[in-house]
Amino acid sequence: MAKAVESSLRTEPELGKYQEAEQMHRQMLQPREKDLSKEHPDTLISMSNLASVFDSQGKYQEAEQICRQVLQLREKVLGKEHPNTLISMNDLASVLKTQAK
Repeated sequence: MAKAVESSLRTEPELGKYQEAEQMHRQMLQPREKDLSKEHPDTLISMSNLASVFDSQGKYQEAEQICRQVLQLREKVLGKEHPNTLISMNDLASVLKTQAK
């Protein structure tokens, strides 16, 4: 059920409902951190999705902070060469580029 809800949330930013999407992603993230752990792949996906919403809203510092956390955790859990880790690296690079860092 949670994955279906999260999948539908991905379309919210596309409709311009960024604040609603942010709130819903936060609501998804809290129980995952509590029940699954911060290092669980589903939790990391939720964190990445929240960072994406922040980026779409122009909240680049918040997006950068979460992208850095996700990258660090994925490196720890999956290793530096895992495809999901590399995606996180790309996500962080994109946010940094937007900020001209």
